[in-house]
Amino acid sequence: MTEKKTNNDTPKSDKQSDASSKAKETPHTAGTPPKSSAASQPAAPAASGKGSKTGWVAIALVILLGAGLYYHGHQQNRDQLAQVSALRAQLETLKSELTTSTQDVKSAVEQRLLSATGKLDQQSNDIKGLQLAMSEVKGRRPNDWLLAEADYLTRMAGRKLWLEHDVASATVLLETADNRLAQLNDPSLTALRSAMNDDIASLKAVARVDRDGIVLRLTSLQQMVASLPLANAIVPESLEQPQSETVSESVSDWQSNLMTSLKQFSEHFVTYRKRDGNVIPLLSPEQDFYLQENIKSKLETAIKAVYREQGELYTQSLTMAKDWASQFYNTDDVKTQSFIKGLNEMAGQNIEASYPEQLKSPSLLADLVNQRLRQQIAPIKTEEDPA
Repeated sequence: MTEKKTNNDTPKSDKQSDASSKAKETPHTAGTPPKSSAASQPAAPAASGKGSKTGWVAIALVILLGAGLYYHGHQQNRDQLAQVSALRAQLETLKSELTTSTQDVKSAVEQRLLSATGKLDQQSNDIKGLQLAMSEVKGRRPNDWLLAEADYLTRMAGRKLWLEHDVASATVLLETADNRLAQLNDPSLTALRSAMNDDIASLKAVARVDRDGIVLRLTSLQQMVASLPLANAIVPESLEQPQSETVSESVSDWQSNLMTSLKQFSEHFVTYRKRDGNVIPLLSPEQDFYLQENIKSKLETAIKAVYREQGELYTQSLTMAKDWASQFYNTDDVKTQSFIKGLNEMAGQNIEASYPEQLKSPSLLADLVNQRLRQQIAPIKTEEDPA
């Protein structure tokens, strides 16, 4: 549009210039002689040629400018189309992602709703079960709970007996459980109480072992070891017993009597005897310390054997401690004699007891409790349990 207007305007200006030039020339033609008009005729062709060149240059410039503007507009249009297509692709991607996420959220919400519905149904069922159980408990006699207490007491008695070997505590627990059953005043429990009394009688027949007393006695013997006197050098007995010779009253035996007198006189200066065996010298202070620690260690082993009821190990430890004390300590001393006597007395103690292999009442009572109490109340299912 710009190019057409420019091209149309250019001829008009040329025509106006030609008309003005003709208008100027007309008066001269009318009032002047023919020579002056002839002189002005050569200048007209030069002015028209110059105006046409300028017009053509303007036309070329306008064409170039229009082409440049058209190219620039076309390039911008292409860029805008590319951006629009990219935005459309991005919009489609966002739409697909939004649709996918919407479906995922919807499915997750549906699953949560289904799970919550199932849990609510389960809880309602549990509540109904609890209400039914409570109604059953209300109709039951309160004294029936004494069965559960008796069951607990019998279980504790078994643990005391077989894990700790505490017969006294196990007996007391069974007697307490029997008192709980007696409070029920139920004739159907006669067989159970009879079995429980048999268990109590069997426990009372088990020999009592005063472990605390034995351990205290062994501890006192350990403390005596440091005060025991060591023995002197031990010399074995001589093989030849000295024979005492007497002088005869006969004068004819003067020679033998003289030899006997000289021999008796010489024995006061030198004595020679033959002995069989090795002489055990005195112990050094370091060896004495080791001896005391070894004897104390054996007594400590005997103490541990008391609690573990290891009779053979108990006897061996005390026997070895007694042998060492008899060999290396002065047996003529009163302390040593008392120590060895105490070891002999403790070695004769019985630290083992015969326990019953099983009790009759716990199994019978457990079956009764399951029948009366536990089977009537169903376990409550929690939310973590599978449906």
